Amino acid sequence: MASIQLRKLEEYLQQLDGFEKPKVLLEQYCTSAHIASRMLYCAQVQFNDIEGHTVADLGCGCGILSLGAKILGASHAIGFEIDSDALKIQSQNCSEMELFVEAVQCDILQYLPGRFEKYFDTVIMNPPFGTKHNAGTDIKFLEIATKLASNTVYSLHKTSTRNYVLQKAAQYGAKGKVIAELRYDLPKAYKFHRKTSVDIQVDFTRFELN
Repeated sequence: MASIQLRKLEEYLQQLDGFEKPKVLLEQYCTSAHIASRMLYCAQVQFNDIEGHTVADLGCGCGILSLGAKILGASHAIGFEIDSDALKIQSQNCSEMELFVEAVQCDILQYLPGRFEKYFDTVIMNPPFGTKHNAGTDIKFLEIATKLASNTVYSLHKTSTRNYVLQKAAQYGAKGKVIAELRYDLPKAYKFHRKTSVDIQVDFTRFELN
């Protein structure tokens, strides 16, 4: 069971700062406190995959998932992120929450898994969906995650790509199961956005390593 209630977890995560100037080439969008809290709470309450476990957050951004994992009792959490500006905000969020989440600045598609192979019990992530200049990035993230995790991977992927994602996961030795279908609200963050927000149908999927 989780050590705190879902409502309280969401309240904590709502206090965290997000991107000041999101970068379109990195597809930077903040994972909302509403979605992040439910991803983490589900991983803990339904599957006991957070408390007492080592947790990785790939493309951690400002740290909402890895900090949430620490709030739920992860024994060790590491966030991997390519962007130094995002990691500065992640560090500020850690200080304000008085929690320690280790951060590693790197391009995970180039430098992992290495010594982190099968190091983590659980990987939880919200990868780039692969739009614009990043086609296929979410699948690359998933492949890396299956190399880092010894037990489970939790990830968000567009519902329209579900069959492809599950097929690729099977190739990586992971059995995927869609836990929930979510409406991911992408707020207007870039100049090319014409609408104030767009809802994208997204699968929250749990991948169990064979």
